[in-house]
Amino acid sequence: MNFLEWTPLKTGIIVIFLSCLVSYHFGMEKPSFFVALDHRIFDEMFRIRGTQPTAEAVVIVDIDEESLATFGQWPWPRQTVAQLLQTLTQAGAKSVGFDMVFSERDRTTPKEYMAKHPHLFKTEPKDSDFIKRWENPSWDHDVQLGQAMAIGNTVAGYPFLFKHDGLADENQTPFPSATFQLIPPSLNWGQINLIKAYRPVLNIPEVAMSATEGFFNVFPDPSGTIRQVPLLISLNQRPYSSLALEMFRLGEGIDTITVEVSDLTLHEEKPLRGLRLGHRLIPTDTRGQITVNFRGPSFTFPFISAADAMRGDAKNRIKNRHVLIGSSAAGIMDFVATPFSSIFPGVEVHATVIDNIIQNDAFTYDRLTEVGFTYTLIVGGGLLLTFLLIWLPPLSGSLAALGMLISIVAGNHFFFFLNNQMMGISFPLSALTLLFLAVNTTNYFHEGAHRKFIKGAFSLYVAPSVVNQLMKDPKKLSLNVEKREVTIFFSDIRGFTTLSEKMPPDQLGAFMNAYLTVISDIIMDHGGLVDKYIGDAVMAIWGTPLEDEAQAEKAVSAALKVQEALDGFFSRWSQGGIMARTGIGLNTGIVSAGNFGSEKRFDYTVLGDAVNLASRIEGLTKHYGVDVIISEETHKKLPETIFCRHLDTVCVKGKTQAVPIYQPLCIGTPTASLQQEVSLFHQGIDLYNHRAFVDAQKTIQSLEHQNPSSLYQLYLQRISHCIENPPPPEWEPVHILSEK
Repeated sequence: MNFLEWTPLKTGIIVIFLSCLVSYHFGMEKPSFFVALDHRIFDEMFRIRGTQPTAEAVVIVDIDEESLATFGQWPWPRQTVAQLLQTLTQAGAKSVGFDMVFSERDRTTPKEYMAKHPHLFKTEPKDSDFIKRWENPSWDHDVQLGQAMAIGNTVAGYPFLFKHDGLADENQTPFPSATFQLIPPSLNWGQINLIKAYRPVLNIPEVAMSATEGFFNVFPDPSGTIRQVPLLISLNQRPYSSLALEMFRLGEGIDTITVEVSDLTLHEEKPLRGLRLGHRLIPTDTRGQITVNFRGPSFTFPFISAADAMRGDAKNRIKNRHVLIGSSAAGIMDFVATPFSSIFPGVEVHATVIDNIIQNDAFTYDRLTEVGFTYTLIVGGGLLLTFLLIWLPPLSGSLAALGMLISIVAGNHFFFFLNNQMMGISFPLSALTLLFLAVNTTNYFHEGAHRKFIKGAFSLYVAPSVVNQLMKDPKKLSLNVEKREVTIFFSDIRGFTTLSEKMPPDQLGAFMNAYLTVISDIIMDHGGLVDKYIGDAVMAIWGTPLEDEAQAEKAVSAALKVQEALDGFFSRWSQGGIMARTGIGLNTGIVSAGNFGSEKRFDYTVLGDAVNLASRIEGLTKHYGVDVIISEETHKKLPETIFCRHLDTVCVKGKTQAVPIYQPLCIGTPTASLQQEVSLFHQGIDLYNHRAFVDAQKTIQSLEHQNPSSLYQLYLQRISHCIENPPPPEWEPVHILSEK
């Protein structure tokens, strides 16, 4: 990682470290803000998942508007409620539970009426039998309801109160018929982390005399939504069962409720792990609450009108089912909010709890697992996000970050939520969002400095279009030393030493500035980097700092354009007595590209054997009498639109390997005469290479006669030498140069 990329990375690591530190500080108690965010996420997941099928084992007998129209306003006489209960029991209900409490005597019962109005019943002794008949318990509606509750598996509901109102009576306790036991058995109930009540509001003794009881309290979270329902509540260090738990237990014929407790200690109390009824383990939170897996919106469970039930029209829908008695009638209905709906029948919450127990699919929540998951997301996801934002362009990085956050939410939904496990992700999502903002902000300022550096470093050496491209996406630029394939350009004025001796300093300065401007402009116009000026020599590079697949083509095109421009340039200066030519050599190869220099001063350049060869090839232009020479590697990468001729195979000074060299002649389709000349020259070289020196001499002489040049004269000299001094059998047509 180079220094230009360090700052965003360091910012990301700092944010990750601080996020882990904050998470560690939270420990087992997550702040309410993130709890609320998690709840909102869970609510959306419920809605996305949609309605789920019930076990069809729970029905709700509804005291609805039709029932009130049939039997009168609520509350009904207890005799009517007793008849309803008897009808349900006779229909074969597994269990029946009342989501209501009968905490006061029935004012419509004859006995109660007689007690309040005794003066109306002063009769003669002959009417004593009449009075005894009305005082008989069988005419007591409360007793009749109590007797009906004793027949089947009936659970009388009641609420707990938690406010200390001074009305607590130790003799008034609920009656759960279950047997409780603790695991481990060495604990006592005072050590268990249950919700603690102050006092119950019980059914009157006449009603509850033979029925088991279960509380129907539910507790909304701070947003007013029901998410968890307690299965146990503690009163005076004794556990009591909920309405739903008692209904399921009675319906399944289970006598014992086993409370499994963790070995951990939380706030000096032992947290619960769950409740076991027979072979079934019901997972709870540490306080004995079940996390409800709601099946859908209101009225997802079947509602049967109490009027229909009394008429016996719903026997088949009641048989072998748990039956809850509640109300949906206006004015007496108990509404609560759930993830699916803000208006949800309270009785249907208890139905959902029973259904969760039956299907064994209540949600579970493990804070320790959530903490581990949080650290994994913050560290692993944070590092991945940081590197994405560093290496990708801004838009791509932002889209990748958004995709990553969406993937976390989707993964939580599919891998946890749909498997009935609550996993809070609001804190890691917040941490990653903060990381995204912090790294992007750092990137913004850092990229500004990066662009400023690029503009200052390259604006004088490459074309503005290349600088703009680098500034647009600075990550394409690496200032580390790295391996790159490039094309190197060297140019040099032939005889510059003699030329400079003849010119006064001011004229020489003007000449060189104008000369270098011509070459540099063309190089930059063709996408090249002007690497350095060495006196009259110019070194340029294609393929770095930006990679370029067409680097060889651009470099050769620039070389030919330079020669064309210099023809006019030298013509203008020749009027002052200045006559000059420039040789250009090009080579393509692997180099080390990057910043080279001291700790305080450095330049971006390239080093390597390919650079040295390009310099040697430039020196060959004078020897062969041509303006531009390219290596075989450069020639291989040229398109067919650049017409070249093979010059020779040479071994330059300092090298042991022979290198074929070529002369680019034109861009586009060559003239017929040029094609014929090049073809004849290649034929002559081929004859020379195969030791047919006399035929080669004739071929080259014909070319020299038609178009005299230093190149043809050079080959004629070689051929004449070979004719006069035939080479040995091991001779190879490789020209070895002893000079640069």
